[in-house]
Formats: sequence, C-alpha cells, structure tokens
Amino acid sequence: MLILQIWMYKLKRVYHFFKTGLLRGFLSELKYKFPARKLKIIAITGTDGKTTSSTIMYYVLKAAGKKVALVTTVAAYIGDEEIDTGFHVTTPDAAEVQRFLRKMVRLGIEYVVIETTSHGLYQHRLWGVHPLVAGYTNITHEHLDYHITYIEYVAAKALLAKAAQHVVVNADDTTSYRELKKQLPERAQDFFTYSLADKLPPQVTHAITTRFDQVYNQSNSRLVYTIAKILKIDDQAFISGIQHFPGVPGRMQTVGKVKNIEVIVDFAHTPNALGSALKALRKRMNQSKSKGRLIAVFGCAGLRDIQKRPMMGKVAAEIADFALFTAEDPRTEDVWSIIRQMKQDLETYHHKVLSIADRKEAIFFAIQELAKPGDIVGIFGKGHEKSMAYGTVESPWSDTAVAQEALFSLESNKE
Repeated sequence: MLILQIWMYKLKRVYHFFKTGLLRGFLSELKYKFPARKLKIIAITGTDGKTTSSTIMYYVLKAAGKKVALVTTVAAYIGDEEIDTGFHVTTPDAAEVQRFLRKMVRLGIEYVVIETTSHGLYQHRLWGVHPLVAGYTNITHEHLDYHITYIEYVAAKALLAKAAQHVVVNADDTTSYRELKKQLPERAQDFFTYSLADKLPPQVTHAITTRFDQVYNQSNSRLVYTIAKILKIDDQAFISGIQHFPGVPGRMQTVGKVKNIEVIVDFAHTPNALGSALKALRKRMNQSKSKGRLIAVFGCAGLRDIQKRPMMGKVAAEIADFALFTAEDPRTEDVWSIIRQMKQDLETYHHKVLSIADRKEAIFFAIQELAKPGDIVGIFGKGHEKSMAYGTVESPWSDTAVAQEALFSLESNKE
C-alpha cells in the first residue's frame, strides 16, 4: 500500500512538470523575459518559522539600504508599501510568480525574499527561480498527508537547495540536517550552518536576545544573520533590522490583557511549533514568577496530516496546565472525529483536556470562564488567517477578532 502511495505521489511531480512548470512557468518566463535572472532571490523554507525569518530578512536588507521586496504567507511588500498580490497560498502559482518578479524588475528591486513551501517546490511553482541563497529553519513532522513519508517531505524541501547557489541549514535540527546532507551529497560540503551554540559578536547576540525571548525566534534570527554574512551585510545593518522588526501578525501576537488575563494568538499548527510556543510562554511565566496557569486553545485541520493529531494533543496536555480542543478548518471531516484522534495519546493527561467543537464558544469559554487573574490563554493554529473552512465553504474568521470580543465582554462585566 505504501509503495503504491509513493508511486502515485511521484507521478504528481511528473504531472506538475508539464502542467505547472512548462505550461505555466516556462511560458510566463518567456512572456516576462526571464525576470528571475535580474534579481537576487533569497528563498526561505522549513516547517516552522518561515514567515518570521523571511520578514526579519526583509527588514535587515532594508536597513542595509537595499531595494527589497517580500512575499510571505501573510503579506507582500515592496519597500514600505504593502501590495495586493491576490495570492492565497504561500508559494503562488508558477505564472503568478513570474508576473510578480517582472513587476519587481520594473520597479528597480534588487533583492526579493520569498517564503517557500514543500508543496510549491514539488509542484514546480518556482520554475525558473534559482535563489542566491536558500535558507532552512527546520524540517519536522508536517504535510505527510501529501508527501507520504518524512523522507519524501525532506526530499521536496531539498529541491530548493538544488536550485540555489548557497545553502544555509539549521545544525540544531539534527534529523533534517542529516537527511538533507544525505539527499544532497553534491552540496554537503558547501552547507553553511547556524546553531544556537555559535559564538556571535556580543552586540549581535545582545540585539537578538533583547528583541526575542523565544528560543525559536533566536534561532530564526541566526539563520538571517548567516545569510546576511553571505550577502556581506554588516553587523550594524543586521542589528538595525532586528530592532525595527515589528513582528508578524498572528505570530505570538498579544491580543490584550483584561483583569490580569493575557491572551496570545499564534499560528503554531505543527507539533514542533505548538510545543515551542507553549514552552516560550511557560518560560515567560516562570521568569515573571507568575503563579498563573497556561491555557491552550487549538484544533487540527480536516483533510490534512492525521498523524500529527495525537502528537499535538499530547504536546499541549503535557506542557499547558489546561488544553481546550476545538475546530480548526474541519472542512468535510467531522469535528468530533478529529478531536477524538487528538485525544488518542493523552495517557494520564485526560483530566487536563476539555473539548468544545465550536471555536468561538471555545475561545469565549477559555477567556471568560476558565481563565483566572494571572493566567495566559494561548490560541493556536489560525494566526493571521481570515477564514475558516467548514465543509467546502470558506467563512470569514479571525482568532484575534474573536479573542478581542471575548476580552471586551469580560472587561464590561462589572461582577
């Protein structure tokens, strides 16, 4: 069965070579006169941290005085201007990529920072794009509904390195580091690496740790610093970029604090990301000597990687004081079926978990009924997203807006 699945998966690559690569990418390259060749492209990929790393890179390049554009899951920017790309996926369609790059060339852009995904790479959406630098944050459990196995997932990510002049990988993410080196024997000696253990100039280390108290964002910053050194960007520009980085909507975003109950919204939707986010919040509470509780509200997406559901349930139950399982883009799956799968590996942690299928109801309950003064409520999985998929329909949705509504109602309650 697995062999058949992998065989069918391999056929997708061939299908997209013709449909997406040749018919969309190559023809658009011809139409727009090979725009990627006129730009210095920094492509960043990984399971978690792509958007934040890409955005930090953008601000560092701006601080260095470069004309730079950015394309991420959240937004696209040319200089200070936010632009409407019409993109609804992280890596746009191959023709849209070429159109966008052509626009950059016309506007005199020198550098483009692109957040890239395994789906986009495997489906030839970056046809004709040969990055100056390919940067990797990490490669952990995700998207195995599409890529079938972790090795095939890494292989899809490795396609970016094969197309790039320089490759920067995370030495701390030992599993993916070893697998990438195995799959890229011709590039193994050319890897640039970064690690939290690397000794950086004191002023650089100070800038990173002052701006970010989360270990994973310190790691993301070190990726950007390594790329900056390849691009011969001086330390002062890097420090300035870090200092001016405003954050990314839906990434460890503080929604508000009412009656000493703080609410955070974060995009964490993988076991690794959820665990890292919860550990960061736990560390913050410990440092402030808070006696409050950490409450997690999240779900798992329908029609997506089902293997991670019990993993995420267990991670949250282990780290948080209380976990509230709810809906997160259930699509055509039954929400309660997804929640049951999230509970499969809870073992002795069932007493720390409550299930409320309606996401708005779950958020309101967590903030207004469950949380007490001193608690932090973390709402995970949707982050910046503005819609929720029920059945085959995308309905307007915002974790931030719902959390703000719950906080406002709590503040209005005089009791």
